[in-house]
Amino acid sequence: MYEFTAPFQSPSGSPIRELFKYLSEPGMISFAGGYPASDLFDVEGLDAAEARAFQASNQCLQYGPTDGLPELKKELLALMARRGVTCALDQLLVTTGSQQGLDLLLRIMVAPGDVVMTEQPAYPATLQAMKLQQARIVTVPVDENGLDVDALATLLASGTVARPKLIYTVPTFANPTGATLTRERRIALLNLAVKYRFLIVEDDPYGDLRFAGDTVPSILALTNEVEDSRDWVVHFASLSKIVAPGLRVGWTIADAEITRRCVIAKQTVDLCSAPWTQATAAQYLADGALERHLPRITRMYKRKSDALCNSLHEQLGHAIQFHQPEGGMFVWARVEGVDASGLLKRAIANRVIFVPGKAFFADKVDTSELRLSFAAPGVEDIVEGVKRLKRAYDEARAGTVSSVQS
Repeated sequence: MYEFTAPFQSPSGSPIRELFKYLSEPGMISFAGGYPASDLFDVEGLDAAEARAFQASNQCLQYGPTDGLPELKKELLALMARRGVTCALDQLLVTTGSQQGLDLLLRIMVAPGDVVMTEQPAYPATLQAMKLQQARIVTVPVDENGLDVDALATLLASGTVARPKLIYTVPTFANPTGATLTRERRIALLNLAVKYRFLIVEDDPYGDLRFAGDTVPSILALTNEVEDSRDWVVHFASLSKIVAPGLRVGWTIADAEITRRCVIAKQTVDLCSAPWTQATAAQYLADGALERHLPRITRMYKRKSDALCNSLHEQLGHAIQFHQPEGGMFVWARVEGVDASGLLKRAIANRVIFVPGKAFFADKVDTSELRLSFAAPGVEDIVEGVKRLKRAYDEARAGTVSSVQS
């Protein structure tokens, strides 16, 4: 009856958010959503920051500039400087979460049929946004060290696909794999971008959540080491994972010509991100509260990551393979002898949920893989959740054996 546009004639929603309906079930333990731990929110610090921000109530309650409140942009520039990045005001755009930054970039850069590349497995909302933009998605594999840059170089040199407009990567504690792209691969990726003239879209929401190993500079920070590479990096960041997702504060750093067009695109989307939460975020950052609070988050995430990884080894042994992350929120695993979607059905019956790996693939799906997030549940729930996962796995294996024997 209705004449929907082509991308919305038969759209599919987020496969992760489809699982949220199970969260209300009594006793359910969730390894599914990439939610930060709500009990680690700096409630007192944010309450104080909001009180200070609301002293300028007219600003909080009024429309703001599309590119972001000046006081927040000032604090974000200082934050990025501490991360080794210097940029100009006209290169920075405040967004309503970093996901909006991706949406705006795709709007201004990608026409239907244009080639875009992404690491695989990849964040499902990224794949969803690319599909709705009617882009042609080409995937590049990852391993325990992140994006396989050698495979990318081979693909680009082969000439089998058109020059991509961009490649998307979460190089530090990736969603979903938890992997971190090595410094050497980051430099190699920058050289490829300069050679083939495509944008590197660096999504960096987890970089501050390191609890082991050595810090690796962002791709944007490393542009100082590769001539002419700065113009080919678009960097997304956010306060969602390190402060609170309810603030909906993210930002984009890009060449001024890209940023200017994203600002115009944003004007048609929401006019401006909420000045109230922007002002609160500015006060929070200016007070130094983030630097004081981050160690508490990373200490607890290390405990949770260790609890999950140790429990998986104890309960499932050689039946599960994974690499222990050095930060972030996720463990990416492969289970032996069962389909992860079938395992999920049995897991739900045992009151534990996770995300089957197929949600993170644009093609070449591996049905034995799954993502587990350790951030939100408590340590005791993590241990109990893995026990329930083991029961579900045993049931799935028994069912597989039974069906084979019959």
